[in-house]
Amino acid sequence: MEELHQDVESVILSEDEIRQVVKRMGAEITKDYAGKNPLLVAVLRGAVVFTADLMRAIACPLAVDFMAVSSYGDDVKSSGVVRIAKDLDTKIEGRDVLIVEDILDSGLTLSYLIRMLQSREPASIRIATFLVKDIEGKKPAVAPTYVGAHVPNAFIVGYGLDYAERYRNLPYIGILKPEVYTK
Repeated sequence: MEELHQDVESVILSEDEIRQVVKRMGAEITKDYAGKNPLLVAVLRGAVVFTADLMRAIACPLAVDFMAVSSYGDDVKSSGVVRIAKDLDTKIEGRDVLIVEDILDSGLTLSYLIRMLQSREPASIRIATFLVKDIEGKKPAVAPTYVGAHVPNAFIVGYGLDYAERYRNLPYIGILKPEVYTK
């Protein structure tokens, strides 16, 4: 694990700060979905850790399903091509859907996903993203309903977020040293 920590330039959110953010988001979602049974759609793989914590912080009935969507591969920038590697097992027609995402930067992949899911006629679609990357002069293509925190325009890892399938198991959110991904 020490090897992974050495690759992190700085910690942006500690374990305790993450817990506080998830608790706040869970309370907001609980309030907004009172009397409903939302379907949380976790976008794999990055959102799995956040989804597990978030669903325990939501105090209303809910269901959960998973989608695997990729536009990055092992690169640091989106390829622009969205690939659905695993679709939902749950029918969403007439359901309140809450897409749970790890990080939102351009929002292009999420925009594609929303359009695809809207064609299945859910009652509603909202987005809960743990992080929003602040990119100067650019707004994401979609506006999330629930936001955990804003992070700088850097390569973010930890708490489910990866670079080339590494660093997901870091218990905090950190900035990856550029020399790691520019080799």
